[in-house]
Amino acid sequence: MEFDSNRPIYLQIADGICEQILQGKFKPGERIPSVREWAANIGVNPNTVARSYETLSDRGIIFNTRGIGFSVASDALDAILEEERRKFTEEELPAILRKAELLGLNLKELF
Repeated sequence: MEFDSNRPIYLQIADGICEQILQGKFKPGERIPSVREWAANIGVNPNTVARSYETLSDRGIIFNTRGIGFSVASDALDAILEEERRKFTEEELPAILRKAELLGLNLKELF
């Protein structure tokens, strides 16, 4: 996994897990790799992965079952979609529209 130096690694890991949930690689109720497994697979400190899991758990995307590990929450897909749509419409889309306007692009022509 390649990381962007402008963004905390734990957030990039959390985003990667969310992306895999959206792609169907991890399904609701399914166990995800342990902190140590994930850390070994991507070559980071287990504490970094633990922070990612804590972030996802706080957001209701994953949950921890003592003795079993972390699993995908039943409503994880809906939570991720809602959050990503909000982020897109509030942050990314306005920037795209400003850029299009600066470049003199007619949005009707693009679509």
